[in-house]
Amino acid sequence: MKRGSGSVGEVLAAFLKLGLTSFGGPIAHLAYFRREFVERRRWVDDGQYAQLLALCQFLPGPASSQLGFSLGLLRAGWGGAIAAFLAFTLPSAALLFAFAALLPHISGGAGEAALHGLKLVALPVVAQGVLGMARQLCPDRARASIAALSAALILTFGHAWVQILVVALGAAAGLAFCRGVQPVAGGAPHPPYGTGLGWTLLALFAVLLFGLPLAAHVSGDGLVSVAEAFYRADALVFGGGHVVLPLLRETVVAPGWISADEFLAGYGAAQAVAGPMFTLAAYLGARLPGSEGGLVGASVALVAIFLPGFLLVAGSLPLWRSIAARPVVVRAVAGVNAAVVGLLAAALYDPVWTSAVRDTLDVAVAVIGFTLLVAWRASALVVVLWCVAASFVAGMI
Repeated sequence: MKRGSGSVGEVLAAFLKLGLTSFGGPIAHLAYFRREFVERRRWVDDGQYAQLLALCQFLPGPASSQLGFSLGLLRAGWGGAIAAFLAFTLPSAALLFAFAALLPHISGGAGEAALHGLKLVALPVVAQGVLGMARQLCPDRARASIAALSAALILTFGHAWVQILVVALGAAAGLAFCRGVQPVAGGAPHPPYGTGLGWTLLALFAVLLFGLPLAAHVSGDGLVSVAEAFYRADALVFGGGHVVLPLLRETVVAPGWISADEFLAGYGAAQAVAGPMFTLAAYLGARLPGSEGGLVGASVALVAIFLPGFLLVAGSLPLWRSIAARPVVVRAVAGVNAAVVGLLAAALYDPVWTSAVRDTLDVAVAVIGFTLLVAWRASALVVVLWCVAASFVAGMI
């Protein structure tokens, strides 16, 4: 693909279609992108796509959004990157912002039943995510063991800092035990800039990561604290998608900004819309208390949660050719990915199971939802409708 060979309008139209129709979560998004940009439009070939995907999985942040951002960048420069982000993200962000505005007006038995149904949605969706990621990222005993031990550590200690430690231990275990993992084949992509700008973007990522907490402490400004919290959540989460669930919960529930029930209701609602999972930030930002909430909070949270992942991928693109083939990097990434599977498995129990399941009927509803997803390959929207309807009927009995 020739660098900058497309137009911003072309990128905007392609990603807007995906932003309106790409249901199914981050794993499904990767399949949508391959069909649209490798098979149909031929913006990149299979080797380039595999290299971009490997880079996005290697870095913290929302992998599918980073991949879309990179495809837009390679196709139409920085304008294409921004167009890809806006078109893919804003449809679902707007819907989740609207849900946040409507939430206070949902009351009574029917409203509470619907909200409980949305909380139940998270159980089959995250379970499917664990199963799919385990098959892909833990195909051998070494990586399966790393995942199991990671889940055990998270469930035993449960603190946010343990998640960071688990990722670091996963990288070390990958170096020691994942010696048979091979580098991804294919030509490295060529971004429309050099390594100098790449290092500048990576430096900016680090400055914001360490500077925002200091700025929030010194200024005492609530919006700076919101920006710091969501920026940190993205900067420290590997795997994206559902894996951000425990870290986001720690970000907004632990300090008392949002209740656990509100959080899970928003997570369930996020399954009913197309586009990236991280647009949950629009809902969470809108639900923040006081002047930090509403449209301002939603906008700050949305930008802050995507920015670190985009800085990392844009900064790493010109460096990736020299990094990707190194065995030490490949083994470390394999270990990190396995640890991420363990993080998600732990989140399936706490907070998803512990917050959503009240009795055996809830378990039955979730099992049927899981069967719809895995055996019948139904979309997440069908599972949302099933869980809400079943919860509503159960509440009326």
